[in-house]
Amino acid sequence: MQIFKHPNFNFLKYRWYALVLSWAIIIAGFVVVMTKGLPEGIEFQGGTAVILQFDKTPGIDQVRAALDRNFAGGGGNIIVQSYGASEIMVRVPQVGKEAGTELRQAADAVTAALKKANLGNFKEVGSEVVGPSVGADLKHKGILATALSLAGILIYIALRFRLSFAVGAIVASIHDLLITLAFLAFFRYDLTLNVIAAVLTLTGYSMNDTIVIFDRVRENLRGMRRDNIAEVVNVAVNQTLNRTIITGGTTLLSVVALFLFGGEVLHGFAFTMIVGVITGTYSSVFIAAAIVTFWHRGAARAKAVVTAPPAPASPQTAPRARAKAQRKARAS
Repeated sequence: MQIFKHPNFNFLKYRWYALVLSWAIIIAGFVVVMTKGLPEGIEFQGGTAVILQFDKTPGIDQVRAALDRNFAGGGGNIIVQSYGASEIMVRVPQVGKEAGTELRQAADAVTAALKKANLGNFKEVGSEVVGPSVGADLKHKGILATALSLAGILIYIALRFRLSFAVGAIVASIHDLLITLAFLAFFRYDLTLNVIAAVLTLTGYSMNDTIVIFDRVRENLRGMRRDNIAEVVNVAVNQTLNRTIITGGTTLLSVVALFLFGGEVLHGFAFTMIVGVITGTYSSVFIAAAIVTFWHRGAARAKAVVTAPPAPASPQTAPRARAKAQRKARAS
């Protein structure tokens, strides 16, 4: 299937605009994270989450007010949010102890507080309890998994292609990660294990798209030796454009359907995938390819300086040079 018969777009013409846009989003995300923080799920923060199903679902404000009145120690830090059509999720950020029946105390206290408020008939349909040290361990492992995957990709591409290609691919992957975290901060999605799984999935997805372009660049370098690197990369991107649009489009349709119909549990995962598919396709063209062109141009300039012939002597310095050569010859 061909969307474009003979595409000839000058993508790298807009690489500076793309870099400015990316930096603007990353800096804005950094500001949001520094001021408001990045919400963490129970897996990383530690705490208790209780999912309650009501016969007649009360308002979020009613549930929060009931917990403020009746929950032991106050409900100021408790998070209440809708969870599906007739369910409400109540999250208590921390648990006191991590052994025995103490793990269930927060969940039982939430249930007791809502029963005391007479908000109608309800039942507990699910709960999750994670201790603080377990959450910290999961956070450490999530960061380690991401770092190791990027390191493995760097080594593979450096051996399979060139170091410049590897650097471009890793910079694009880090770019995708930062952009995705920025959008998670903008829309206040929790950082959960599902989100980490989506990030790792997107790392591989984006890398696959980047490698396809780089493989075509490598082939084109053999037949376009007299062309500059920007032209070679542009040709490669246009040659793979149909494949990129079809692959990215079908993947995007799938994750949009997952976001719309997958339920609350998969919202964070699907949202991360949507952002990642878009930014992964964008970074393969504008970030990874741009890094390769910058690298090769810098190397070409350095080579030109090293191999440049010495400047001819000026009329004033020529007699001095000849006299010095004559003295050196007589001394030998």
